[in-house]
Amino acid sequence: MYLVDTHCHIHDQEFAFGIDTIKNTAIEADVLQMITIGTSGEDSQYAVDYARDKSGIWASVGLHPHDAKMGEDDLELIARLAIEPKVVAIGEFGLDYYYNNSPREDQIKTFEYQLQLATSFNKPCIFHVREAFSDFWPVLQNFPGTRGVIHSFTSGSQDALMAMKLGLYMGINGIATFNKDVQLKDTFRQIQIENIVLETDSPFLTPNPLRGTINVPANVRLVAACLARERGESLDKLIEATTKNAQKLFSLSTSELITS
Repeated sequence: MYLVDTHCHIHDQEFAFGIDTIKNTAIEADVLQMITIGTSGEDSQYAVDYARDKSGIWASVGLHPHDAKMGEDDLELIARLAIEPKVVAIGEFGLDYYYNNSPREDQIKTFEYQLQLATSFNKPCIFHVREAFSDFWPVLQNFPGTRGVIHSFTSGSQDALMAMKLGLYMGINGIATFNKDVQLKDTFRQIQIENIVLETDSPFLTPNPLRGTINVPANVRLVAACLARERGESLDKLIEATTKNAQKLFSLSTSELITS
């Protein structure tokens, strides 16, 4: 039984650890599959190059809403990269109205473009949504049948119910270990296990008790342990379900695992 980190940024050039350390610590924690996530054209190219020759590591390509104003060149590169064999998803992309680093009209335009891209290539989506569900749901419902996961889900029960209704997954990460919001904890308990995948977002969002250190994919085990306690489930049950969910959503081969 092993875990899948469905969202990390281990290809990032500023990441503090080399691949051997990342892989060895992951293997020790039984984290044997992971997806490294692109956030721009250039970053997505790097993610694809990084994952290309590494067993158990896949890539996703997308334009983050913060960079939506970057425009057509990035989107064209992402479209070209989408056919690469190691690319298992489009994302992360979506809407972020908390920072508004790109104008909302640009965010919606690139959101729609990447939804169409995912539809054209029959790829699942990795969604970034922050304080923007009021626009996210109406746009998404123009693309019926879309498969995907809401990365770093921290919204309330109403959005969780909508996600489950549409067959989406919710990515839960280190926030679950340190956020004290009672309503959020209740929401995590309400999500059906069939709609949960685990992630680290490494090198960000390091879970307790390792806050203050750089996050690594191995720490997805800490997320799993905390979530199992909060939900009153056995750790084995949660790991088995979330690993199956990840492999189903991203079409990950069960025989392709990280090796030292």
